[in-house]
Amino acid sequence: MMNTAETATDPAVAYRDDKRHWWWLPLFVAVSPVLGIYLTSVTGHEVWLWITAILWYVVLPIADWLVGRDTRNPPDSAVPTLESDGYYRFLVYASIPLFFLTWIVSVWAVATQGYSWVGYLGVSLGVALTNGLALVVGHEVGHKTSRFEKRLAQIVLAVPAYGHFSAEHNRGHHKDVATPDDPASSRFGESLYSFVLREIPGALGRAWNDEKLRLARAGKPVWSASNELLQSFAITAVLYGTALVLLGPIIIPFLLISTFWGWQFLSTSNYIEHYGLLRQKLADGRFERCRPEHSWNADHVISNLMLYHLQRHSDHHARPTRRYQALRSDKAPELPSGYPLCFTLAYFPPLWRAVMDPKVLEVYGGDITRVNIQPSRRAEILARYGVNAGAESKGEADT
Repeated sequence: MMNTAETATDPAVAYRDDKRHWWWLPLFVAVSPVLGIYLTSVTGHEVWLWITAILWYVVLPIADWLVGRDTRNPPDSAVPTLESDGYYRFLVYASIPLFFLTWIVSVWAVATQGYSWVGYLGVSLGVALTNGLALVVGHEVGHKTSRFEKRLAQIVLAVPAYGHFSAEHNRGHHKDVATPDDPASSRFGESLYSFVLREIPGALGRAWNDEKLRLARAGKPVWSASNELLQSFAITAVLYGTALVLLGPIIIPFLLISTFWGWQFLSTSNYIEHYGLLRQKLADGRFERCRPEHSWNADHVISNLMLYHLQRHSDHHARPTRRYQALRSDKAPELPSGYPLCFTLAYFPPLWRAVMDPKVLEVYGGDITRVNIQPSRRAEILARYGVNAGAESKGEADT
């Protein structure tokens, strides 16, 4: 599934996206919980209710290992043609109603089909993962300049109840990425669990403040119909509230698991995308511009297909409005595998640090003082790598 080599005189003419007809795979993931529900009704075996979780945590890491990486890129001259191709845009748009369909069918199933707690949990986790994919779609369309696509982002982000994401991500994370000021950039020595407790409330607070400022500049109060966060949350309230009224309290565990584990999907993505990476401060006190080495990439073919090239993250930060099919691999540092396996590594902090801490140090030539370090562990980490915290602080003051 590699891209055709660029050998012709006009690379834009020669280029062919050999992955073109595989980009429908996220649509399959989006409805996979419904497939599991159907197969359970046919066979009577609740193991099918775990199909989405098994796909993410087992099948995709194996597929990434078997198929490998794809480091080839579309030439710059081919990018405009790729981005104007409506086929790719249609696939993203088509996924949005599927997330609503999956959520509705699944909440009905856990309320009416008499599943055991194991089956109930399988459906809830499956929808949590499709909610995570809905966040990826919201990320893709929310970065685009058209009002239509920004509205689509508000709509799809209502399913996982994360309507503040576009405002926080576009106006906050992209500005502060790979700095200590960013709640969505993880730090060296910070566990996933500490990061989640910092990132989720930090992201919501930053989004609310940014939206408050935006509305103030327009002469409008923050509590108004013009608040884009509230617009998305209103859709969530209608969706979740209607389900509660019609189906009753039996769906409350489903709502909690599918929503919060879906948020975990985004937080874990953020955690692995910038772990330990730091933009250095310039003489004027500002941070240097974001460059490829400030994001972790993963060029694994299969998980990139499932995530709309989210794993080509450095190019996304360089060109936020570029569409997924045109994102390029570059010289950014590489994760050991695609996101599915890296998620599992991150769930076990000692294992994650054993794999990733040496990679972070490699990026900075072994200089721990250039790393984005967890403040509460700074002295401990510096001492471990032979640096005196007092001497480091004096050196910073001298510069």
